[in-house]
Order: sequence, then C-alpha cells, then structure tokens
Amino acid sequence: MTQAATRRTPTLEDVAEAAGVSRATVSRVVNKKGTVDEGLRRRVLEAIDATGYVPNAAARTLVNRRTGTIALVMSGSDGSAAQVFADPFFGRITGGVVTYLRERAMHPTLMLADSDQARQDALDFVRRGNADGAILVSTHAGDPLPRLFVDAGVPAVLFARPADPVPISFVDLDHEAGAALAAAHLAERGCRRIATIAGPADLPAAIGRLSGFQRAMERHGVPYVHVARGNFTADSGERAMAELLAMDPELDGVFAANDLMAVGALRVLRDHGRSVPDDVALIGFDDSEPAQLTRPRLTTVYQPVEQMSAEMGAMLVALLADPDTPPSSVIFDPRLIVRESA
Repeated sequence: MTQAATRRTPTLEDVAEAAGVSRATVSRVVNKKGTVDEGLRRRVLEAIDATGYVPNAAARTLVNRRTGTIALVMSGSDGSAAQVFADPFFGRITGGVVTYLRERAMHPTLMLADSDQARQDALDFVRRGNADGAILVSTHAGDPLPRLFVDAGVPAVLFARPADPVPISFVDLDHEAGAALAAAHLAERGCRRIATIAGPADLPAAIGRLSGFQRAMERHGVPYVHVARGNFTADSGERAMAELLAMDPELDGVFAANDLMAVGALRVLRDHGRSVPDDVALIGFDDSEPAQLTRPRLTTVYQPVEQMSAEMGAMLVALLADPDTPPSSVIFDPRLIVRESA
C-alpha cells in the first residue's frame, strides 16, 4: 500500500494546530459564522492551504440547507447484517431513533458498517451532503468507526462508551450498577454456588457487567464466582452454560450478561434436568423481547434502550444546531425486572 493511500484526511484539529488557534475559530472561518479577527482569519486560511484540509460541504451548509436525513450506522459484534437483524437490541435502538426523529420531521437511513469499505462508504455518504449527521451504533471493541467520523469532522454521536477514548458524545448505561442489582437478588434468594456468563473481554459494557457482578457478590459474602464467556448470542450462552455446569454441576445461581445468552443457558439447564428457578435461579440483562417469551419468563436488568436512543437524537440535533458544541455523555440508570426465573 502506498503512502498516499494510508495518509489520514486532514481535520479541523489539524488546521487549528497549524494555525495556532482553537478548533472553534477554525469552524467559524470555514462555516463563515460569527466575527473573526482578520489576522486570525488569514492564519486559518493559510493553514487550510498548508494542511490540504477540504471543508465538509454537509457540515458547512447545515445552517442554511438540511436534508432532513440522518445516517444510522450500525456495526454488530461480528460486523454482519445477520448479527444486526437477529439481535432485538439493535431493533430497539432503531425504534427509539425513528420515533424521536420522526417527531422532528427527520428520517434515518440505515447503513451497515461490516467492513472497512462499508465504513468509508457511510462516512462519504454524510460528507457528500446526503445526510446531516450520523448516529453510530458499535458493539465491538477496536471498531474504527467513531474515530473515522470524528477525524473527518462529521457531526456524529455514539451509542455506548467507546473502547478507546474518542472526543464524541455518547449515551451509555451504568453497567456495574445493573450487575450489582442482579447479584443482590441472587444473594437475597440464598444462592451461594454462583456463576456468570460474561460478554467479550474487550467490550466496555461486558467488562462493567462482569466487574460489577463480581464486586457485588463479594459484598454479599461470595468471594468467587465461576466465569464463562459468550458473545451475546443464544448459541454462545448454551456453550457457556455447558462449560459452567462442567465446572460445578450444583450451581444454584447464574447471571448472564444479556438476555440472549440467558435464553441459551435456559435451554442447557433444561437439558441437564435442572429446574429454573427451583434448582437454579437465572437472571439476564437488557429486558429485550426474548426475556418475556421464555418459560419461565426471565428476571432481567432493564436497559432503557429506547430512551437512550432518543437522547442520542437530541444530542445530534444540538450538534447540528451548533457544530462547536463540546462532546458530552449521558449515563442512564438500570433497574431490575423480577419475573419467574429468579
């Protein structure tokens, strides 16, 4: 690959550094908004020439021309369309975004970021002025999607805290607090031989749910819990539950880091003749549709995905109204939904 092919696209931050001014000053010059000292304006224009920065036409004309379209860019845990459409979590996000935007005469265009080319296509779609901004949904660590949009200066917000620090607004859940609710409920039921099906080890949400559960169990007098990992699918929950039963056939409490893995765990417990909740109490996470379709119905930690999605919409609308809006975060509180499985 040639050097030219790998060179990063110059950003507003690069221009600001070259000119020795703030990003806000560069933005005002590029978008011709507000008053800028003539000397500073010349320095910014010279820095634009020196860095080769190309102003984003979509962002530059947001005040005067809007498409009314928002790119909803999704990247599943395995980067595939099958993962996105099979997981009810993504459907809840889409529903929350659509509801919020429709009330404001705005409409999302769904785009799947399942490869480097697809991520670049999504970015180019917005940069060419086909959408006013982007709502990014990435559920796997190391995803370059948030950094790609930030470096290009494209208005965007993110669902869930990025694994690597990126100056982008995001919404998230207090995952540790949610896991602690599950731990307290198992302890109150008298469970002592406890295990957890954790998510991927490099995903911030999975890390928070595992550490929150382990620390809370310690506070309830259970210093060690068996851990098996899945990837948030029902099949991975089955494999993890079989692994946990091999570790301790007499387990009496299990916390799964999402509902789909809990569904898989329930199947295996039944196959092994273990009654839920009489022999094993089982708790999931998310309160997605599958939690109410199982028999027994799942006790689970509720994540207000629809509200979180609406908040992302509000963040993006604010950013479109004022491109100089600094990044912000909103962290939502979980609650335990008690049903029949625990």
